[in-house]
Amino acid sequence: MNKQVMVIDVRTREEFAGGHVAGSINIPLGELAGELTAIRDMAQPLILCCASGGRSGQAAAFLKANGIDCTNGGSWLQVNALSRAWQS
Repeated sequence: MNKQVMVIDVRTREEFAGGHVAGSINIPLGELAGELTAIRDMAQPLILCCASGGRSGQAAAFLKANGIDCTNGGSWLQVNALSRAWQS
C-alpha cells in the first residue's frame, strides 16, 4: 500500500540534522505556533515525531486544539521504520 503522509519532526534543528525520517520536515516545537498557516496547507494526514514522543505529544495536542488533524507518531525511529512500510 502506498499511503501519502506528511511527517513533521518537532525536535531541534541540531537533533534533526543528526538523523530523521526521509521526506520529513523539521518544525521545532517552539516554532510551531508561528507555522500554523503553513501546517494547515500541508498534505494530510500529519504524523508528528520527536526523540521519544513527549514533544510530539505536546505538538499534537496544540495542533488539535487549533483544528488541525494529526497523530503523535512517537519516536522518529519508530516513524522511520513505519515509513518504510508505507513506501512499499
